[in-house]
Amino acid sequence: MNVHDHLTYAVVDLDAIAHNVRALKAHVGPDVEVMAVVKANAYGHGLLPVARTALESGATRLAIARVSEGIALRRAGVEAPALLLGYTLQSETEAIVAHNLTPTVTTLEGAAVLDRQAERYGRTVPIHVKVDTGMGRFGLFPEEVVPFVQELGRFSHLRLEGLFTHFAVSELPDKSYTLEQFDKYCRVLGELEAAGVSIPLRHVANSGAVLDLPQTHLDAVRPGIAMYGLRPNPDVAPPVDLRPALSLYTHVGRVRTLPPGSSVSYGRTFITERDTPVALIAIGYGDGYPRLLSNRASVLIRGRRAPIVGRVCMDHTVVDVTGIDGVQQDDLVVLIGEQGGERITAEELARHAETINYEITTGLLPRIPRIYVRGGEVVPG
Repeated sequence: MNVHDHLTYAVVDLDAIAHNVRALKAHVGPDVEVMAVVKANAYGHGLLPVARTALESGATRLAIARVSEGIALRRAGVEAPALLLGYTLQSETEAIVAHNLTPTVTTLEGAAVLDRQAERYGRTVPIHVKVDTGMGRFGLFPEEVVPFVQELGRFSHLRLEGLFTHFAVSELPDKSYTLEQFDKYCRVLGELEAAGVSIPLRHVANSGAVLDLPQTHLDAVRPGIAMYGLRPNPDVAPPVDLRPALSLYTHVGRVRTLPPGSSVSYGRTFITERDTPVALIAIGYGDGYPRLLSNRASVLIRGRRAPIVGRVCMDHTVVDVTGIDGVQQDDLVVLIGEQGGERITAEELARHAETINYEITTGLLPRIPRIYVRGGEVVPG
């Protein structure tokens, strides 16, 4: 099947992923590991192809958010260390041990269950501890870390491998709060060292800090959005050449001219004031194309911008093709990407949808097939 034989689809350029990982690895240097963040289906790009490409390109570890993601990696033969960044149920503990995943542990009860399962499997499980230095979300408060780590010493089948935190605003030009968080983390490290505890893997830097704060790189960094070629801050050019990996396409399903006074789509939020040529395109919020783009965003048809008119529907959207010659059924439509010298980015859609580029790509739903390309050729996903 030709790529364009799909009605609505995304193309993921694995060469772009590889380039970004290599560029980030070169940026942090040979002594710092890259832990590729591939949670949430690799930010909508595809868990397995992205994980494999990242590992082939210099990443040595993966970061995930759900046990199911780790199981999918292992069943596909991906054996690199995979850190579960957040909370997991005690009922998931056996799966964690069985699939050699690395959990984040923040309660002694959870540690005890994990230790028992590790003993059953005859294994020593590496674990990480998270410090909440100012995100207010998940992890131990700084003052809780040392006594907690000391209590972990009684679990003979657990090995404390890493200590991490997460930055709340590292993408902002003002780095003062991020540096406050980093200082809290470093103080905890000092307290642990004074208590005779060494941490083999110290990691704190998300994409914003990877790009802008080299003092936070430590033993490993956790690039997420930057790995996909998107900016942590859409208004700040990164110091590393990043190439967006995902493009989004659909096709024109119908073209016609509406007379003056015609309403378009649900709610009659757009009424034509003149004879208006419009094209129906096959994408909607049922694909993860945000409804907030209604009457705001544009698409590319024949290399020209065509504004959305009326509300985005579940399966379809209407665009105004005034001034675009020759538009016809089956014409290719670009929703994210380039055509004829024009470009629409995930950041542009995010502005219209009052959100962030992360949500635009992560929100693309499963009925949009991902087509993977390498060297300009389609490859298996």
